Amino acid sequence: MKKRIISLLSALTLMCGVSYGASIEGVGDGYKGDIKIRMTYEGNEIKDVDVLEHEESKFTKKAMNTVIENIIATQNTDVDNVAGATYTSEGVKDAVQAAVIAAGITLNSKAPVKNEAVVMKDTTTDIVVVGGGGAGLTSAIAAKEKGANVILLEKMPLLGGNTNYATGGINAANSALQKKLDIKDSAELYYQDTLKGGKNKNNPELLKTLTENSGEIITWLTDRGVDLTEVSYSGGQSVKRIHRPTGGKAVGPVVVAALADTAEKQGVDIRTDSYVSEIIKEGNKVIGVKVKYKDQTYVIKAKAVIMATGGFGANPEMVTKYKPDLKGFGSTNSPAITGEGIEMVKTAGGDLVDMTEIQTHPTVVHNNTAMITESVRGEGAVLINRDGKRFINELETRDVVSKAELAQKGKSAFLIFDQGIREKLKAADGYVKKGFAKEAETIEELATKIGVDSKNMVNSIEQYNKYVKAGKDTEFNKNILPKEINQGPFYAIEVSPAVHHTMGGVRINNAAEVLNSNGQPIKGLYAAGEVTGGVHGGNRIGGNAMTDITVFGKIAGENAAEFVKTVK
Repeated sequence: MKKRIISLLSALTLMCGVSYGASIEGVGDGYKGDIKIRMTYEGNEIKDVDVLEHEESKFTKKAMNTVIENIIATQNTDVDNVAGATYTSEGVKDAVQAAVIAAGITLNSKAPVKNEAVVMKDTTTDIVVVGGGGAGLTSAIAAKEKGANVILLEKMPLLGGNTNYATGGINAANSALQKKLDIKDSAELYYQDTLKGGKNKNNPELLKTLTENSGEIITWLTDRGVDLTEVSYSGGQSVKRIHRPTGGKAVGPVVVAALADTAEKQGVDIRTDSYVSEIIKEGNKVIGVKVKYKDQTYVIKAKAVIMATGGFGANPEMVTKYKPDLKGFGSTNSPAITGEGIEMVKTAGGDLVDMTEIQTHPTVVHNNTAMITESVRGEGAVLINRDGKRFINELETRDVVSKAELAQKGKSAFLIFDQGIREKLKAADGYVKKGFAKEAETIEELATKIGVDSKNMVNSIEQYNKYVKAGKDTEFNKNILPKEINQGPFYAIEVSPAVHHTMGGVRINNAAEVLNSNGQPIKGLYAAGEVTGGVHGGNRIGGNAMTDITVFGKIAGENAAEFVKTVK
């Protein structure tokens, strides 16, 4: 991490009889760019740290505050990172350390003051939501708005789960935004695109529920503060359908920030660092959960439980168990996505479906876990192999593109885009700033930098630009051709596949009720999001995860709230 100093702002001053120290600024590298802080100090002691500028996601604010509080409490920059926000934590620590060095002070470390332990007691509520990602937050809000008392439990220190990693957008048909932009679409067309993308393995009833409720969920989200103002293409879709925030920002953190704020304002009892170890049943009825908080275990009795714990893409043992040929693959998932929620539901009598259906994402930074959003290809980027040639329709489904990449020399490829795409898509700009891309003023120079045949690559890009002008790629049958790659500088990111999404999970019906092996609902048990199976079939189309977690999250919350009204 680089450490840079900005300036010494002010000398020691007196104000209202209280002595205030000097202030100095420092900069550290965060996940998305520079984190700039101002440190106030007296003598050799840090008195305060303010974050002045950063490009991190909104959900990391809590992490920044935690790191700063620990630095001040211990007078030491070598404090623990916050799980789920490692790079942001490191960036804050580096910025403070840079300021310490510039100030020429020597910190005298001290043991942190031990706060009085919070005692967790057994309690009762209407609904417990397990998991604080997009599905869990949506469920909690929907249930709360129906009059239920809700406790949301998240095992990590921060809310968001895998939703924090969602970059592309959220697919929807017949949305108000599509209509405003005069985009012709229908739930039936969306259904057929998704069924084709899922290799006709999707549960028809679940897929119908997804597609028919997709337009409405965009309005529901925007009404609760989610920024969704643009619509573009994604792989496997026949029209512009992927809704995303202004400027092409990553959709997940935007959704998490807005829904977390909504849930908090509505009075949802949100508890982080709270690991659910067991679903408690009485006969065929769920009556609560067992929770571990630090070194304590307690019980929450509830009339209904909604499981929104995500899939198992970050659990290599579980991935290999169900699909051995993925042994050794990396993962794009949050470290929280380890599948224990699926196992808990199974233990409680729930049935599982499609567990062997595991998706790889084709554009993950080679030998890294950073995913390059499909929107880069949706805006016109192409894939080039080491011979300098295109080899696939870049907007084919993820499984098809992944397989094609693995067939190339080195089992990887180069994603090529230009300055026009970088300027239009904030995510692409971020990838360049993070150092993922090689950059050059010409295609020929770029080819040399990445070690591919320059003559072939120049010819490939020229031919692609001709296809764009003609409106048809006859070589790879590609019909979505947004723009020519003709505006320098030009960029290349080496990419290869990694485990991205687990399509299998808990069996549910279209009311989001968990079903047992006989196809009967387990009373009081609901599930939504990647913890479930059946929606996506054999392959998930980009942008459909966000639709899944919000559509079924809303359904789970509303139906659970109605159910608890019948329980005495």
